[in-house]
Amino acid sequence: MLKITKKVEYALISLKFIWEEKSHGELTTAREICSKFNLPFDTTSKVMQAMNNAGIVHSEKGIKGGYALDKKLSEVSYLELVQIVDPKSNDDEFCQSNKGLCDLYSNCNIIKPIDKLNATLNGYLKNLTIDKLFNMAFASGGENKEQFHA
Repeated sequence: MLKITKKVEYALISLKFIWEEKSHGELTTAREICSKFNLPFDTTSKVMQAMNNAGIVHSEKGIKGGYALDKKLSEVSYLELVQIVDPKSNDDEFCQSNKGLCDLYSNCNIIKPIDKLNATLNGYLKNLTIDKLFNMAFASGGENKEQFHA
């Protein structure tokens, strides 16, 4: 099962909030997002800074500063977002742990199938854009959220 780390979760929550609730160029702060969704400020702020450094959002400093989308969500893949906000979470070495190779590695009979599964999932997540992910929730009801246009 695909695990979503807290950092990725906070990034998705933040992007969805900005995407749905803020008009083009309207700013929001990490504090506003944290307050609305009861998220921890320090981690959310670091996630927002990582997305800012990667050009997904841009920030404006000052008393009326904050963040706004800087990139179309159709241009950001889920895998790219994961690599930006939590690079340690997407370790390609599935047989690795912080202690080294898995104890069963030398006799393991599922290395190749798991490697294939990992490659297939990563391929899918590389092609899954954030706007597609958000729109999946509306697909059955025929609704479709307009995406951000830079």
